[in-house]
Amino acid sequence: MISRREIIGVIAALGGTAVAWPTAARAQQVGKVYRIGILEPIPAAQNAANLDALRKGLRSLGYVEGQNLVIEYRSADGRAERFPDLASELVGLKVDLIVTRGTPAVQAAKKATGTIPVVMAAMGAPFLVVASLARPGGNVTGMTTFSAELIGKRIELLKELVPNLSRLALLHNIGNPMSPPEWEETKAAAGSLALQVVLLDVRNEEDLSHAFQVALQQHVDALLIGADGLTQVHQRTIVDLAARNGLPAIHPSSDFVGIGGLVSYAVNYPHLYFRAASFVDKILKGAKPADLPVEQPATFELVINLKTAKALGLTIPPAILIRADEVIE
Repeated sequence: MISRREIIGVIAALGGTAVAWPTAARAQQVGKVYRIGILEPIPAAQNAANLDALRKGLRSLGYVEGQNLVIEYRSADGRAERFPDLASELVGLKVDLIVTRGTPAVQAAKKATGTIPVVMAAMGAPFLVVASLARPGGNVTGMTTFSAELIGKRIELLKELVPNLSRLALLHNIGNPMSPPEWEETKAAAGSLALQVVLLDVRNEEDLSHAFQVALQQHVDALLIGADGLTQVHQRTIVDLAARNGLPAIHPSSDFVGIGGLVSYAVNYPHLYFRAASFVDKILKGAKPADLPVEQPATFELVINLKTAKALGLTIPPAILIRADEVIE
């Protein structure tokens, strides 16, 4: 809603003349209630930190639930095949905009509508849905997470953390379109460090326990966990299985480390969601997604759980501790 101070400022800037309102001022009309759809791989309760950050960003820009904002949240609960129906449901609700996370969710939203704007709060493979980062084209824009680009750094960290590391496994859902490039990057990065690498392809919850059995049979020394709706929704299961089987693992977000995972090196997801609010605001005020450049993260966070390291019998090198952005004791 436009404040009295903003109205006075606009009139002053125009010299008090009576002219048509600028687009930005017209967009937030008095009494207008915006309806935003959120299409996510995980339930809202599990996604609380990111949603809080998004709401904080929206509030700072004048959008408040119960006043001028309604949020329609839809979760695929780790089952990517649900995204098309959920995206169609949001389109049917005539939302003004859809906020998404992850490649399958973005692709489903883009396929469901070519007119409703889509903001990627986090997306690992943006070129599957945009023409370029500078000029996305179409109805999709937002932020990328450098998912494949971080693989090499994560493997280097594992090499430092696990002195006798010789065989590494990537635990990922290869059915996710962004996963095959990450597997290729894993093989290349592991090869450069003279490490053998194993793929543990997981497509459902039942696959997880079997994947850890295979890891032990293959004499895997450490795990690289991929970012997918399945791995995200089953964070607790993955962390517990890694602990039970004595396998060090590096994770794609700090959420895993907060519940007992060993280490993560990734973007700060709440920060991305906070930034997503600015995309929402610009679009609701008249900007076209096609003209809003896709943003790339500039900083990454290293988070370490010392309690988990101790349980695994690992000593974290001082050089890594110094670099850590957060240490959980």
